[in-house]
Amino acid sequence: MAFPEQHELHKRRFGRNVGLGLVLAAFVVLIFGLTVVKVTRLGQAQGFDHVLRPEIVPGQSETAPAARPPEATQ
Repeated sequence: MAFPEQHELHKRRFGRNVGLGLVLAAFVVLIFGLTVVKVTRLGQAQGFDHVLRPEIVPGQSETAPAARPPEATQ
C-alpha cells in the first residue's frame, strides 16, 4: 500500500513551518547568548540597582538628616 502524493499546499506549508522554526531557534540562541555574556561579565554589568540608597538603610529614622552639618569649633 503506497501513500498518496502530497498536495502542493502541504509542501508550501511545510516549507513555511521549517522557516518559522529556524527563525524561532535563532531567536532562542540569541537570547541564550546574551544571557551567557551578561552572566560572565557580571562585574561590569552591575548598574544602579546594586547601590545602597540612604533611604533604605535600616536603623535610620525618616526625620534624621542625611548628613550632619560640620560642628563649629569654640
